[in-house]
Amino acid sequence: MINQSSYRKSFIESSIYTARLYGFDGLDLSVGPSISINMTNLGTLFDEWRVAIASDSKKSGKSQLLLVMSASYLPAQHPVTYPIDIMKRTLDWIHLIAYDYHVPAEFNFTGAHAALYGPSNWANTDEWIKEWLRGGLSASKLVLGLPFHGYAWRLVNPNEKGIGAPSSGPYVTRDGSMGYKSIKSFIKNYGYGAAAVYNSTYVMNLFVFGSAWINFDDVESIKAKISYAKENNLSGYSVFQLSNDDNWILSRAGRLSVKISIFHFIFFILMKHWTIDVSIAFE
Repeated sequence: MINQSSYRKSFIESSIYTARLYGFDGLDLSVGPSISINMTNLGTLFDEWRVAIASDSKKSGKSQLLLVMSASYLPAQHPVTYPIDIMKRTLDWIHLIAYDYHVPAEFNFTGAHAALYGPSNWANTDEWIKEWLRGGLSASKLVLGLPFHGYAWRLVNPNEKGIGAPSSGPYVTRDGSMGYKSIKSFIKNYGYGAAAVYNSTYVMNLFVFGSAWINFDDVESIKAKISYAKENNLSGYSVFQLSNDDNWILSRAGRLSVKISIFHFIFFILMKHWTIDVSIAFE
């Protein structure tokens, strides 16, 4: 779609029309990791989109729509890189999809799917954010994504249960994915008194019982990640997805961990805005 000018024009016009029709505050383009993405044309799309948004605002007399991108993890050695210079001037902020790095449907060994830190050979959010900053993007453009879900793995050998332990694939669900509420229920009903533990090295919570190996973010991880966002001057944080919460446990943990008023304010601004989340397939 982004490789042809006429397609970009049609896409931009329809997205703005739809946002105005339903009273949305902006547009959120979700970009998945792919070596087939033409980053030059992606940059052109953002430039043309921003011009069209400004024109729409002038004609309608309304505030400009927000333009946001949800970015998937790209390791430093990935053959393509995001068009950061263009993104700096066209996007209001970037949602970092800081999760699903390591999932049981793709790897035959256990791993942290949303590690904040970790060895250089493990995907982790801290290194990814540093890549953005080294590329010239301001921390104030970044919004940290927090997962309200985790993944269950089936261990090959229950006695081998650390990070990197052999796995025969997903457990509990078809792809291993479980919402926070479901994870807590599983632990309560099938854990026979076993408890999840917090791993501060990776910043993750882990529940292991029998052949089940489940990693997720509980209260400790959520608080640690929000503190990290504060300390590194990120714009705020977002969550995916609220319906996975268990009686607002994680949401309250996030709110209570915010002590700086301006950061607290930005969090609620992010929660206030409604955007159209558009996913596109690149040729």
